[in-house]
Parts: sequence; structure tokens; C-alpha cells
Amino acid sequence: MFALNPVQLQAATSSNATSTNATKPVESEFADALTARLVEIKDMDMASLNASEKKALRNEVRTIKRELKATSGGVYLSAGAIIIIVLLLILLL
Repeated sequence: MFALNPVQLQAATSSNATSTNATKPVESEFADALTARLVEIKDMDMASLNASEKKALRNEVRTIKRELKATSGGVYLSAGAIIIIVLLLILLL
């Protein structure tokens, strides 16, 4: 039973690796475009804008930041969670 698992795992990872590599450049280009837009907004002269334009830019910045968080796909662990995981590993092993 265990002799078959590495073969199955190896087959599953090879097909998944190609699909993730194909989508990664597109996501990074998208993230680079959003980051460039944030830099453009930051470099703008806010004193020359009226209140409605400033509000529109603030909303745009918020949506861009939300999109960047959504596309990052990272797993964030707090310090407390890491300590609990380490303690559990010590106790179990």
C-alpha cells in the first residue's frame, strides 16, 4: 500500500507544477500593474485635486490594496500560533 503512494504523489505533483507555473507570471504582472498604479497615485499632487477626486482616489487605493491582498495567497501565522505549533510538536514528538 505504501509502495504505491509515492508513485501517485509524484504523478499528481508533476501535473500541478505545470499549471501553477503557467499562472504565476500573469498574477505577478497583474500585481506589478496594481503596484505601479499605487505609486502613480502616491506621486500625484493632492493639493490640486478637489474633494470628490480625492475621495475617488482613496476608494481606488482601497480596492487596489484589497485586490493585492486577495492575490497574494500567502498564509500568515501570528507569533502565538507559531509558539503553539512548536509546543505541540515538542509534546507529540
